Amino acid sequence: MIIVTGGAGFIGSCLHSALRRRGLRTVVVDRLRDGVKWRNLASHAPDRIITPDELEGFLASEPDVEAVFHMGAISATTARDGDLVWSSNVDLSQTLWRWCAARGVRMIYASSAATYGAADRPEMFRDGLEGIEGLRPLNLYGWSKQAFDLWVKREIEAGASVPPQWAGLKFFNVYGPNEYHKGSMISVVKVKYDEVVQDRAAKLFRSDVPGLADGQQQRDFIWVGDVVNVMLWLFDHPQVSGLFNCGTGVARSYLDLAHAVCDAAKRARDVEFVDMPEKLRGQYQSFTCADMSRLRAAGYDAPFTSLEDGIGQYVRDYLSRSHPNL
Repeated sequence: MIIVTGGAGFIGSCLHSALRRRGLRTVVVDRLRDGVKWRNLASHAPDRIITPDELEGFLASEPDVEAVFHMGAISATTARDGDLVWSSNVDLSQTLWRWCAARGVRMIYASSAATYGAADRPEMFRDGLEGIEGLRPLNLYGWSKQAFDLWVKREIEAGASVPPQWAGLKFFNVYGPNEYHKGSMISVVKVKYDEVVQDRAAKLFRSDVPGLADGQQQRDFIWVGDVVNVMLWLFDHPQVSGLFNCGTGVARSYLDLAHAVCDAAKRARDVEFVDMPEKLRGQYQSFTCADMSRLRAAGYDAPFTSLEDGIGQYVRDYLSRSHPNL
């Protein structure tokens, strides 16, 4: 079977859908609570759902597991509870790593582009374990992801037992279906869509970087279907291990994104600039762009979806429908 932690969340549930389409048995580790996350699994129910609190006991039962996709984490870039973030994002990851290493189970886990911190030039977004000690994340979430990546590096350098395949993926700005439960962490694409379909202007933050025009902050926006394709490719190529970026390799402006949303929703291109909230100042990445050369060198050759095509697909096939889940 396949374990997917965070399997009812955004990226995890989209991956889970793909695994179920392959006919694979799955165990989702997540909390559904009383919200809408269950809808992320409504069309592709797993064999079993267990809570994170039950995971240790489940692993102790020696289940027959082929691979673990560890997507579960506290992913809010505004998180403030350091103890909880460390426990969820580092301690649990270490537990799973050791379990996979001891039992010969492959492990693919979610790192984050937030580990790059204030990097603002393409050459500063190189992946791999080499030189990651120099990265300076801007927030608690990014720091926790960096902490686990560094721990993995130390384990490997110390000659400790490692999973037969391991891959960390530094996800850039992912958007697509099944993100609707994420509250303030929902993608900018969904937020702008909600604004423009109500015939309001798409609001963008004014630039807080001297010399950078409003709306010209750039991010590497990646369609969730491309993210899933990368994970499935790694699953199909067990000889490939490493810490990889997972973006498109192309930085696009927020103004480009807002225009693409307006076009897909068939609304006029109406954009309004607003001041950046105080809590984001000094923690806001104004430029991200994945260096994808390492993954390409490993053999991944599929094209990535353009921003316009991805937003068009998101609006057409999901957001404009009464049941927008995958």
